[in-house]
Amino acid sequence: MLESLRGLGYTTSTAIADIVDNSISAGASLVDIRFEWADAQSFVRITDDGLGMDDPELESALRLGAKDPRDSRSKDDLGRFGMGLKTATFSQARRLTVATRKAGGAIACLRWDLDRIHEGEAGQWPLFEGPEAGSEPRIAALDTMEQGTIVLWETLDRIVTQGFKPTDLADLVEQVDSHLAMTFHRLIGPRLTILLNGRKVQPWDPFLLGHASKRWESDEYRLAGAPDVLVQCHVLPHRDFFPKPEVYDKAGGPAGWTSQQGFYVYRNERLLLPGTWLRLGERGKAWTKDEPHRLARIRLDIPNTADAEWKIDILKSTAAPPVRLREQLARLARETREKARDVFAFRGGRAASAPSTSGALPDVWNARALAQGTTYRIARDHDLVASILDRAGPMRDEILSLLRLIEETVPVQRIWLDTAEDKEIPRNGFSAAPDKEVLETLETMFDVLVRHRGLSEDEARSRLAKTKPFDAFPALVGQLALKD
Repeated sequence: MLESLRGLGYTTSTAIADIVDNSISAGASLVDIRFEWADAQSFVRITDDGLGMDDPELESALRLGAKDPRDSRSKDDLGRFGMGLKTATFSQARRLTVATRKAGGAIACLRWDLDRIHEGEAGQWPLFEGPEAGSEPRIAALDTMEQGTIVLWETLDRIVTQGFKPTDLADLVEQVDSHLAMTFHRLIGPRLTILLNGRKVQPWDPFLLGHASKRWESDEYRLAGAPDVLVQCHVLPHRDFFPKPEVYDKAGGPAGWTSQQGFYVYRNERLLLPGTWLRLGERGKAWTKDEPHRLARIRLDIPNTADAEWKIDILKSTAAPPVRLREQLARLARETREKARDVFAFRGGRAASAPSTSGALPDVWNARALAQGTTYRIARDHDLVASILDRAGPMRDEILSLLRLIEETVPVQRIWLDTAEDKEIPRNGFSAAPDKEVLETLETMFDVLVRHRGLSEDEARSRLAKTKPFDAFPALVGQLALKD
């Protein structure tokens, strides 16, 4: 059974996070994690300054399934199954030693060793007193601590595998750092300090709270029928609003912008799921993670009394919202996704307004939904297009053929591939053009509206100021005047 439990699916990062959960539940303000390289004798040690345990409490903590998940517990407790300490450890190592003491009490130390299970009598799983011979220095720090706990992993057969090198350990430490920074970001700071090989873990905030260019942050909602479930929706800034590429990359999160979109599910401010659409969707189809919605992130807080209803698993890695709450969550997610899509499509600017209500010129491109798919056509009634056609004379047919050729050869697949590879829509809207080029186009449009459409100069400037992409250049529009 124990060998089977080793395959639950922990990574080193999630296993370490489970141990940190126990430290937080014990009231620790400091958790010190060390990965020590010594070839086959390498070890991991997690030390905290929490309340500690006496001998009976330690023996209970090392028993599999020591807690009934149905029992009531403190609202600050991060555990549920009474399995995390053991299953997290055995997913990475074959030997677990826990040394602990309460304030004013003696040190208690017990050890699991999967290689010595066979030494127990029939039906018995032996716990050994004290550390393995030679490992005493690895828990010696507890001698000078008033209270606290040390968790020691040895025989790291799932970490130090064949060919594993010190550089691999360094990479692993970086992965653990990123995971802890994300998982405990709301706890790190005033309440908790986490040290990883002597360096403070810096919290990673998925919602960029306080960012000056953040596009949208909703109020905090309480769900109808579940007032203890809190939701807050966020749409992050477009990449154009980040001063440096490295700042933008960090904001994307450990898995990158596209993978980090969706709901962030927390329990007692501890992150359980980082970025998931919770199998919600529309018209019977679940939403997937795609580029247009990568700026959408939603904070979702559930109480620890809702674990069973939300189907939280032992690994704290899956959750499913109750059926009665799915429609509310889907509605909030739909609104957030729409806003995020607009920010992505318009690079953080305003989405185009409807011409019928804004007084803007019609779009140059029209989309038409057909049975075989959507087609895109150049609007023949666009003021500039219509003006050219009206004055084309014998070249009208050639111009219409050219427009048709352009419509039928839009490089849709190339645009799609470039967007997927660059993870960004192609630049348009004169975003990279000098003012001189923008002004040349504006002057042509202005001349058409005044001379050939019969608008006054004020009317022409007003319409251009409301029309994409010229609404981004109000100063240039304002200086337009009819030339002789």
